[in-house]
Amino acid sequence: MNRNFHVSILLVGILFFGHTSAQAQTVGLLSHLSGSEDDGYVLFSPEASDTTYLVDKCGRLVHTWYCNYTPGLDYYLLADGTLLRTGNYHNAVFNAIGGTAGGLIERFDWNSNLLWYYIISSPTETQNHDVCYLPNGNILVDVWEVISDSAALANGRRPIYIGSDGVWTAKIVELQPIGTDSAKIVWTWRVWDHLIQDYDSTKPNYGVVADHPELLNFNYVNLSAIAATNPDWLHFNAITYNPALDQVMISFHNNDEIYIIDHSTDSAQAASHTGGAHNKGGNFLYRWGNPGAYNRGTTADIKFFQQHDPIWIPYGPYANQIMVFNNGYGRGTLAVDNASSVDIIAPPVDSAGNYAIASGEPYGPTSLSWTYETGHSFYSQFMGGAQPLTNGDVLICNAMKGQLFEIDAAKQIDWNYQNPVNAGVPVIQGTTTLNNASVYRCTFYPSSYSGFAGQTLVAGDPIELHPLAGTCDLNGVPVLAKAATVSIMPNPANNSVTIETNGLSTVQLMDITGRIFISTSYNRAASAEINTSDLADGMYIICINGTNYQRLVVQH
Repeated sequence: MNRNFHVSILLVGILFFGHTSAQAQTVGLLSHLSGSEDDGYVLFSPEASDTTYLVDKCGRLVHTWYCNYTPGLDYYLLADGTLLRTGNYHNAVFNAIGGTAGGLIERFDWNSNLLWYYIISSPTETQNHDVCYLPNGNILVDVWEVISDSAALANGRRPIYIGSDGVWTAKIVELQPIGTDSAKIVWTWRVWDHLIQDYDSTKPNYGVVADHPELLNFNYVNLSAIAATNPDWLHFNAITYNPALDQVMISFHNNDEIYIIDHSTDSAQAASHTGGAHNKGGNFLYRWGNPGAYNRGTTADIKFFQQHDPIWIPYGPYANQIMVFNNGYGRGTLAVDNASSVDIIAPPVDSAGNYAIASGEPYGPTSLSWTYETGHSFYSQFMGGAQPLTNGDVLICNAMKGQLFEIDAAKQIDWNYQNPVNAGVPVIQGTTTLNNASVYRCTFYPSSYSGFAGQTLVAGDPIELHPLAGTCDLNGVPVLAKAATVSIMPNPANNSVTIETNGLSTVQLMDITGRIFISTSYNRAASAEINTSDLADGMYIICINGTNYQRLVVQH
């Protein structure tokens, strides 16, 4: 669905229904208590929106990036102030079965100018879900790739697990960006090179699954998560990097497992079982979440339930441990058993990055180091993420509900924010948002983050339309969240119109169908003059800072 269609829906409401007074606080900042991590900003991009937002902890809009695609699915503000963002390139093969695919990787400057892009999207492969920016400037990309039915059968796949759409496996490519629209693939890893099967001794990869936890069982299919012939067998959904260990961590949603592999290999070693710093080639160094997937456990031993967003914790009491958003689908037999959690595990790793495992036993640990879970009220069947903060709090994205919230050391919510963008456009305060307000992840960046260097960050109004007046306290300074004060004069306009508001960032002038005639960026200006001499007489809409929509009549 394109941006103009989204805008048109909103404009119909503005033109024909006018202003609706909000009766309750339903979107934006819902609560804010002392103790939350306030000295910084939260980045998020609603799943159905082509806009990425940066807000302060009072829920006030600080900056936006405008793109031509909805997320596909992740986004990062890099240390140089550029935005690395994936886009849903609308791949007919992968979108139809795998849900929201990606296919497009883009990098924007602070003013939404496209600096570089790269496409991985074809009938046989697509970028999906995540990318990871490396310290050397390269980009790790998770990729779905299609293996033909015949190739899968020839390599020991059970026929009952093959449909008519092939078998999707996982691949990682490391891109070295070149110019504005190219890249060189400098490293590749494929799960296809690290399989084991115990179904057919005449086929490759045959062996005892339990004897090889470093390999992936080609015939483990989690039937509680997917149909037997679903080609999206693994559902590769996350990738991250540990520079200290030079290791890559990935997540296979449908296997209920996370995996760690060695990045020190070259591509040839990554396709083998030897080489690299640990002499295991591209085999798994570690895995956790579902020991039954390698025949060293049962369903009773499953700890992850279609998880997302595994990360190494960089600081604090759980430094070097792993935090995971555990979605919780299938925790029990009843719907109310489905409950999300944020879990931390301490992998059995030494300082050299070697992981211990006892003969015949699954990888440890046997229990969690820490968990946050409140029952079915905290539940996101899909997507989601969590981020540990330097003050000891944890920022959590309850993705399907579009809820971003922060918990303190006592696991109490001290900041609660509801995404105010539904179906791609900001909603009026008091509106109840639906699934079209889902958010894949969110990230907090402290005000000292190098990506903000050279930028003047001034908080404007909340994203939602007609926000309620209220007081928000940042670092002991009360801040009044109030409706925008905008002056548009003259109106009707002849040859020009002057717009005055506090902190002007962007102005777009469009007709009532959403077709944009003028789009201009400003550096938090107090006013701007727009030339209307070339416009035909009629009704227009001015969008100020991406959230405030005003009617304008042009009459020569």
